[in-house]
Amino acid sequence: MLLTDTHTHLYYETDADKLDELMQRCFDHQIERLFLPNVDVASIAKIDGMVKKYPKNCFAMAGLHPCDVKEDYEEVLDEICQSMVDRDIYAIGEIGIDLHWDKSTLAIQQAAFREQIKWAKDLDLPIVIHCREAFDEIFEILEAEKDEQLRGILHCFTGNLEQANKAIGLGFYLGIGGVVTYKKAGLDEVLKHVPLANLVLETDSPYLAPVPHRGKPNESSYLVHIAQKLAEIYNTSVEEIASVTTANSISIFKI
Repeated sequence: MLLTDTHTHLYYETDADKLDELMQRCFDHQIERLFLPNVDVASIAKIDGMVKKYPKNCFAMAGLHPCDVKEDYEEVLDEICQSMVDRDIYAIGEIGIDLHWDKSTLAIQQAAFREQIKWAKDLDLPIVIHCREAFDEIFEILEAEKDEQLRGILHCFTGNLEQANKAIGLGFYLGIGGVVTYKKAGLDEVLKHVPLANLVLETDSPYLAPVPHRGKPNESSYLVHIAQKLAEIYNTSVEEIASVTTANSISIFKI
């Protein structure tokens, strides 16, 4: 069995020994592929450190998180773009729009999102989208940008069936994380109408820990609980969930 965490910020752990323990717990649960989304300039070196230490297991993305899009975003984007020159990058992310914390930055979030979509197309890479309280705004841009190159993952999907089908129709996989294990979230009911072939697994560690660890810091080894929940939803084995979702991740990231 081989499980893939398509979205983890495990690099936030700065203690080397603790990070090794986190990785070992992943390996103990057959989680051997971890994709690391970038959020700002400072996270580049942290991601690179993990990739260097675990080159067969950790894979880098590059991008500016929408919550980090400020007035100087153009300069920050230039710096992130330059960082990709001598690095192996497998996706542009995480990028997108977040209207939960600050709606006043919508215009520059939209501009940064469009610019990074352009990067992805120029480099023939997928995008990994952060969408919080912004489905309409995200879909407006994706529909305008839609072509054969546009593809990727709608990270931390928590929308309804209509939104799921719209994302899939635009060429995106749904990133399913700990929220699927929350009783009142309703995501399990949505997924009953979504083919497994359109899903990938993620933790978004250290956020959104699944049951039975809800409310505590998340880690990539907890991906197994998400896989077990999907096995229940799809009335299949954890091994089948692992097989299909890892194959989907390979299709997206080309590794």
